[in-house]
Amino acid sequence: MSPEPVTAEPLDRDVIRVLIADDHPMFRDGLRVVLSTEPTLEVVGEAADGPEVVELAEKLQPDVIVMDLNLPSLNGIEATRQVVAANPHIAVLVLTMFDDDDSVFSALRAGARGYLLKGAGHEDVVAAIRAVVAGAAIFGPAIARRIQRYFTVPQRVAPFPQLTDREREVLELVARGQSNPDIAQTLYISEKTVRNHVSNLFTKLQVADRAHAIVRARSAGLGGA
Repeated sequence: MSPEPVTAEPLDRDVIRVLIADDHPMFRDGLRVVLSTEPTLEVVGEAADGPEVVELAEKLQPDVIVMDLNLPSLNGIEATRQVVAANPHIAVLVLTMFDDDDSVFSALRAGARGYLLKGAGHEDVVAAIRAVVAGAAIFGPAIARRIQRYFTVPQRVAPFPQLTDREREVLELVARGQSNPDIAQTLYISEKTVRNHVSNLFTKLQVADRAHAIVRARSAGLGGA
């Protein structure tokens, strides 16, 4: 009589797999300890910089990434953008010290599903992880007020609507007089990528060179002029 085939135990999909991305080892350790006390959460990896979180997201396929924005080599916003573009099923929950408009809305445009400030209670972080994995958008109280204010206060129409958000960021830095290497360092992108954006700017703005682009940008209020 042949033995019955052995079947693998089914995976417990009620367990949420978490990847932590933060450049401070003590903060990662503390967050891992907190999350490990939750039976429905499993920390499957930790990343100390932007390129590492992008690599581990692809390799480990977590359900959620708890993402700091102040990451070396590649900031958390750009890391979020790359992760979500390649793995739209992975939820990103930002957990950071930055609460300025640029950080908040850049993270949301990059694909983050939630945004909490460091200092949020452990229960709030755990609840936010579960919520973003379930498809909800979660914001801490301070961030929620900022978003509400953004949508209730009349906003100035952004100049040059034909530009992408990234191209407008590059144009802002060009208008400030930054060189291509400076822009690459500021935005954590390659000089080749900067050159491509600058070339696209010239085409879309219908200008012949950098000087004309700066004139147009500053006349529209960019560059601090």
